[in-house]
Amino acid sequence: MYAVELEAKAKINLTLDVLYKRPDGYHQVEMIMQEISLRDYLVISLLPKKDIRIVADSKAIPDGEANLAFKAAKLLIEEFNLDAGVEIKIFKEIPVAAGLAGGSADAAAVLKGMNEIFELGLSTEELMLFGEKLGADVPFCVMGGTALACGKGEELSRLPAVPPASLVLIKPPYSVSTREVYNRLKINSIKKRPETQTVIESIKKGDLEGIAKGLCNVLEEVTFAQHPELRKFKEMLKERGAFGSLMSGSGPTVYGIFETKKDAERAATSLSLPGCTILISCMA
Repeated sequence: MYAVELEAKAKINLTLDVLYKRPDGYHQVEMIMQEISLRDYLVISLLPKKDIRIVADSKAIPDGEANLAFKAAKLLIEEFNLDAGVEIKIFKEIPVAAGLAGGSADAAAVLKGMNEIFELGLSTEELMLFGEKLGADVPFCVMGGTALACGKGEELSRLPAVPPASLVLIKPPYSVSTREVYNRLKINSIKKRPETQTVIESIKKGDLEGIAKGLCNVLEEVTFAQHPELRKFKEMLKERGAFGSLMSGSGPTVYGIFETKKDAERAATSLSLPGCTILISCMA
């Protein structure tokens, strides 16, 4: 096999809680992560030498060590002393630096694709361990589905699939630094925390309204302080029929949950937000 085509799916957070800062400098988190249909497309091809070449259709994508997909390829080449390299073509549909794990999803796809091309025989669990070396979101992007994430985000417990639902995502024309958001977070001053177990019970019951009612992200107050318009985006989505709305990750993307694709399309069409990217996706 000389080439493989893969999809790299984005994620949203249904909940995100930060419990404390760990001795290693990371934050202890507890969050429910959900794979969505929004995706990048990757084509991974063999190169004769141990080269790694990134070819992307977006100038926002770095082509070297700063790219997680590059790091994923390098990790496997070095770990298994592979005698060939790879060209990685990335066709972006997930907005960059949006809180949707686009870079992590691409890295996870590279791990899966190289496992296939080089016939490494790695299990999903083994690929997740390699993903952990690359970033906190990569193990989830390898696994997919719905999961409770603890630790730095790498300790995953699979949850039942959520009920089918459509999403409207609003990505403003700027990015935020995850590191800066966490640095600004005052853990002892968090006003509202998610009721994670209650949301898990709603997931188990297939209760979409219960899931939407429980949406909560403690990082919102930090990012909203810098970008107050994001709070307005949430209200706009609710006014247009969203069961619930939340910022994903450290932001700045805000999403709303709608029962049907038609409801989501109607809401998206009615939004007038110059400079913002408005996308329709779905859960499950």
